[in-house]
Parts: sequence; C-alpha cells; structure tokens
Amino acid sequence: MSTDRSIVLFDLFGVIARHQRPGALGMMAARCHTPTDAFTTAYWACRPPYDAGQQSAPEYWTAVLRGLSLSVDADTIEELRLTDIDSWSRVDDRMVAYAQSLCEVAEVALLSNIPSDHADAFLAAQPWLHNLDHLAFSGKIKTAKPNAAAFHHCVVAMRAVPTDFLFVDDREENVRAARAMGMNGHVFTDRDELEAVIDTWLPTRQPTWK
Repeated sequence: MSTDRSIVLFDLFGVIARHQRPGALGMMAARCHTPTDAFTTAYWACRPPYDAGQQSAPEYWTAVLRGLSLSVDADTIEELRLTDIDSWSRVDDRMVAYAQSLCEVAEVALLSNIPSDHADAFLAAQPWLHNLDHLAFSGKIKTAKPNAAAFHHCVVAMRAVPTDFLFVDDREENVRAARAMGMNGHVFTDRDELEAVIDTWLPTRQPTWK
C-alpha cells in the first residue's frame, strides 16, 4: 500500500552535516588529562543512552568520567558538553542547499541520532531545518536508529506509510533497518550519486502538493 507521497528522509551526520570534527576527542581527552584512546572508548561506550534520550548530558558525562576513574565536577562536565556540541556543528553547504531544493518537489524530513541538547544547539544554528516537513531527533523521540521504533515514529508522525519514504543514510545498517520497515533506502556516498537516485525515484511517484 502507498499513499503516493514522496518523502525523502535524511540522516544528518555524514549526509547533510559532517562527522565529528577531527581532533575533537583528543582535545576533550587532554582536558581530562587522559589518553585519547581511553577517552574515545569511554565516550562511545556510554553514548547510546544519551543519543536515545535515556540520559541527560550531565548523566552521560558523569558516566564517561567515572568510566575513566576521573573526578566529576560541574565545570568539567559543562566544558566537555560544549566542546562536544561544537565538534558536531559543521554542515556540508552543498547538501544543505540540495535538501532545501528538494522541498519544491517532495516532502523532506530528517531522522538523526543526536542527543537532545545537541539537537537544540543545531536547531538554533541552522534555522533552515525549521522549513523541513518533520524533524526526528533521537534524543527527543527517545529512540535511535537502527531501532525500528525510530522509523515507525516518522511514519506515524507524518501520517504516511513506509513505502512513501526514501531513507538516505551513510550507514548501511540503518538503511537495512529502514528497508526492513518497508521504506526505500539508499546508502549515501556523495551528492551526485544521491541526486541521480532521487531523480530516478521521484518520477515513479505521484506529484506531491504541500
């Protein structure tokens, strides 16, 4: 079944936004006077509950610091939190322009694994996001990709069916999960390839009026 809508559902980091700033984890590790490898391990091991809205930023950073057997204080947590947010703040201007241009011919939405406080900062810095048809941030919707609930949220929130969507993500496991839900999926590598995929996909849909 399809409602004949055309919804391009974008991942954020690695597609429209850039991955974490090089050297950021080393900078945070230096602030904690701990080796970068050990800091990186703790940073990612503690991340899933934070991304999925199960922990606040102070709870996440407390877990990271305790995992490294370091003392915990509010000033250190806030400095790490702000450095972390900044490290994920860069966008690909060409992809931003392309996503915005698609709004003329399709519905455009976003599904991103991002903590709630990061999402607030990103929304403040990137006002064009408010022009999209739906924004689903894992820290806000309390579930993260590749959990099926994250994709289900978008289907329900947009009052659509899975086949209405073309999901675009740079991680194959996330695209596989979207396809398992019945969505169309594309593993992102670059804008030119994506543009060709969307140019092929859109003519198979009925026109979308917004």
